[in-house]
Amino acid sequence: MVEIEKGTSLLRKLEISVAEAEKRTGKNTVNMQEIYTVYLIETRPVDALTEGITPDSLWRRYSEFELLRNYLLVTYPFVVVAPLPEKRAEIVWHKLSADNMDPDFVERRRVGLENFLHRVASHPVLCNDNIFNIFLTEADSRLKAVNAAFRVKNPDGRFTELKHYSDELQTVLSQLLRVRARVADRLYGVYKVHGNYGRVFSEWSAIEKEMGDGLQSAGHHMDAYAASVDDILEEEEHYADQLKEYLFYTDALRAVCRKHELTQFELEMVALDLACKKQQKEELVTGTVRTFSLKGMTSKLFGQETAEQREAKLQVLEQQLKEGEEAVKEKNTESDEFVKTAWVDIERFKDQKDRDLKEALISYAVMQISMCKKVGDTSPQILKTYRVFCLEMFIFVYFSNVVHYI
Repeated sequence: MVEIEKGTSLLRKLEISVAEAEKRTGKNTVNMQEIYTVYLIETRPVDALTEGITPDSLWRRYSEFELLRNYLLVTYPFVVVAPLPEKRAEIVWHKLSADNMDPDFVERRRVGLENFLHRVASHPVLCNDNIFNIFLTEADSRLKAVNAAFRVKNPDGRFTELKHYSDELQTVLSQLLRVRARVADRLYGVYKVHGNYGRVFSEWSAIEKEMGDGLQSAGHHMDAYAASVDDILEEEEHYADQLKEYLFYTDALRAVCRKHELTQFELEMVALDLACKKQQKEELVTGTVRTFSLKGMTSKLFGQETAEQREAKLQVLEQQLKEGEEAVKEKNTESDEFVKTAWVDIERFKDQKDRDLKEALISYAVMQISMCKKVGDTSPQILKTYRVFCLEMFIFVYFSNVVHYI
């Protein structure tokens, strides 16, 4: 077990990596054969002087990462927990298949899982969690997931606004990724059609004596031009993965909002119970039933209660009122503490999001411009497409910096 001081980062003492992925075959819960992927988690001390930490390694499935994250969501409802990479492959461009066992997809998910562990290990609160440390070092860890959602009568406006923001952020990032996928698909087609030019020029060079060398050279250039798109789109996919991470972060924001709704719902239920007890006391003291009830009908049919009976009930109600007031006070304190702690982490997340997205989008736009210069693309249509796309990128960066949603 790794012992660290509260508030420090686990990554200062421990190197964490998801070193490799491996396909395995086994039987599932219904005793049917299945093929799945496991990931090797390796941990080692940062330096030889670190005491109490020994190198370790273990294999874990993606579903175990899901259990860990669900546990963190339930245990730390005030924390914006980092998202996991996508579970299933999606067709992004021609080279990437929709097979979950595709080597490219498995590699991208391996990198995403490693990034998830780094996010958790660098978090000032999550890095101290005992279950997280067990997840890294012990093969047998049992995690449970809980989920709850309630409709509250008096929702906190800040959390309502945060929920709306997370929905809008998810919409914007989804649209951006879809646009990027369409542009990448179109770019792939434009580049690959140059392969046909290369073949035609090569065949032409065979029948032209004086122009043969020039045509052959042009054909080689077209072939190289067509082949370069694979590397370009591979680099693009790296930036797309950074956007996807924050697309998945929107679920974490909504999870914090749901936990606040649960806390607020419990407070309202306790307050409602206390109000009912106060009304019962008032009715018992005055002998007047203010609302229709079985008790009122019984009193009218069989007469009023004796003084001794009312006194006994008053004593019970007094005790229940004291307990109810204490419960309301306790739930109020719990709610206030949750809001205070959660908002600190939300502010931390906002700073992280602004920094990461600004860097990723600017780097993406610069990469697009550099790519255009590198390949020397003089096609007016391609240049126009990239100018518009890069302008949209810079507008999005500017928008993310000037809009304050909280």
